[in-house]
Amino acid sequence: MDTADVEAVWRIESARIVAALTRFTGDFGLAEDAAQEAVAEALVSWPLASPANPSGWLMATARRRAIDAIRRRAALKDRYALLAADPAVDQEVDPDRIDDDVLALMFVSCHPVLSREAQVALTLRVVGGLSSEEIARAFLVSVPTVQARITRGKKTIAAAGVPFELPPAGERGERLGGVLSVLYVIFTEGSTATSGDRLLRPDVAYEAIRLARTLAALQPDEPEVHGLLALCELTAARFPARTSQDGTPILLEDQDRRLWDFSAIRRGLAALTRASTRGLGPYGLQAAIAAAHASAPSVEATDWDRIVLLYEALGRVAPSPVVELNRAVAVAMASGPVQALAIVDELIASDRLAGSHLVPTVRGELLARLGRRPEARAELELAARLCTNQRERSVLLRKAAALS
Repeated sequence: MDTADVEAVWRIESARIVAALTRFTGDFGLAEDAAQEAVAEALVSWPLASPANPSGWLMATARRRAIDAIRRRAALKDRYALLAADPAVDQEVDPDRIDDDVLALMFVSCHPVLSREAQVALTLRVVGGLSSEEIARAFLVSVPTVQARITRGKKTIAAAGVPFELPPAGERGERLGGVLSVLYVIFTEGSTATSGDRLLRPDVAYEAIRLARTLAALQPDEPEVHGLLALCELTAARFPARTSQDGTPILLEDQDRRLWDFSAIRRGLAALTRASTRGLGPYGLQAAIAAAHASAPSVEATDWDRIVLLYEALGRVAPSPVVELNRAVAVAMASGPVQALAIVDELIASDRLAGSHLVPTVRGELLARLGRRPEARAELELAARLCTNQRERSVLLRKAAALS
């Protein structure tokens, strides 16, 4: 087995291994460190002799590393003796208990005592199995920054005495919202990178989808879990048509819809159906908007009136300036640019998206449709100056130049 094989096994099994070790040791940080040491040993050992049971090898090795660490802690000798004598540690863990462990690990990684940056880093590292280098590349920060976030996160969890367990039933709904929010942030960064020279970061987006699928399997009765999964699947279905081979962005009206991933669309629609059982929440409503796009043969044939209604509903249950801006785009397609421009100008007056390139982008498009070309060009040039993604910036500059 080579390095790629080790990485593949780790990506699949890391959450289960870390979760089981955390339950055995009662120490989240120790469990993650021991699991990482096991992977490092696998990178050396497996090319020489492939184990018959790779995941079992990683679990056993990580357990030994954890016990070694506990042995070195004089204050934990009793805990070490208990672990060393516990026959359950050497047995196969019940699959249902593993599921509980993985879900608990998600809740620990997204605990509200952590900053959002630490939640994202820990979720990708501990639940997703990504390395510090992969996380750093995904979010365009340095490896030391990622490592510092992970280290601080583990120390914060330890200092706060966060237990490794599922929250009580009464608290789970509120805490689940934090988990969903972190997965949404991860997917959003993958679907439209905030900076850098790539529009898409599919590896990050697909990792969020994998985690959302895991969460949906563990929490099958939570509609918003399926809503988020539907949103991710339906959005990712358009990835193959969103950029050319050299990475140049392709606008929605110019996309070859034959390239869309129709298997992902079917999965997304199925998840949306499950999300609809008790009425759509914020993620379900966004998924319904994505479904309206996914089922339309063209931009012109899209049911824009329905999308406007869905954005209005979304604005009531989860109001935000971004929702209002997206509603303006839909209104422009359904009713024309005049009404949409009024919505955008109201956003500007309230200063609710100051510094974002999105507002001048939309305003420039609307002004161009109204024939106010000099104003439109000025707005698009402003948007380009504010935009930190090189690919998006190039599109904005081309649009501005076309209005000369």
